[in-house]
Amino acid sequence: MSGLPAERYARLKALMERLRADCPWDREQTFETIAPYTIEEAYEVKDAIDRTDLPDLKSELGDLLFQVLFHAKMADEVDAFDLDDVVDTLVDKMVRRHPHVFEGAESSDWDAMKAAERSGRTLDGVALALPALMRAQKLQKRAAKVGFDWPTTDGVFDKIVEEAGELRDADDAERHEEAGDLLFSVVNLVRHFGIDAESALRDANSKFTRRFEGVEEKAGGSVEGLSLNAMEAHWQSVKAEERS
Repeated sequence: MSGLPAERYARLKALMERLRADCPWDREQTFETIAPYTIEEAYEVKDAIDRTDLPDLKSELGDLLFQVLFHAKMADEVDAFDLDDVVDTLVDKMVRRHPHVFEGAESSDWDAMKAAERSGRTLDGVALALPALMRAQKLQKRAAKVGFDWPTTDGVFDKIVEEAGELRDADDAERHEEAGDLLFSVVNLVRHFGIDAESALRDANSKFTRRFEGVEEKAGGSVEGLSLNAMEAHWQSVKAEERS
């Protein structure tokens, strides 16, 4: 790249220096304004993986790495830390959490070591910015590790029925809270089955999109004005074709 050092790591740092100095948009960004892009890039990495598109994965990983560079550069500007510190912290953490690799220990209890690095409260460190389904499952997993959990799925199924009834009977002021309680209970059941709730719902979204687009195709490109019965018939036809 013209005007940048040849060595890769130096090019990365020089690129970020140049953008923060000479690009008006990059120069005005903050941690808060860049954070949504960081989350978006992480999801685009996941999307490339789901599509098994390795060329796109290479590109998306680069975009995610750029987010790391951006945050590290902004931190360096306020004398908090720089990219070298990020790398050193990562390497030190991974070495510490892999004593079976670097210190000859028999095994590594990853969860126990992460817990020891947190403060004493069980739920500390579960990021508020996580997608709600993912955060619910992580909260439940943490609580389960200290024994706060249903011993079998029977109790969870009963809880879902209970929460569904409370939502059905709720008034306008109560529905938001009761809906959240029901969703939280469903995530708990999914966790008991060893299923990742975020991934399961993402796949359900994809399936719904695919089938609804199939309904539109059977309806000639649009379902506007079509009766519910007609749309349901197309829906069942799409489902049957997927299974054949």
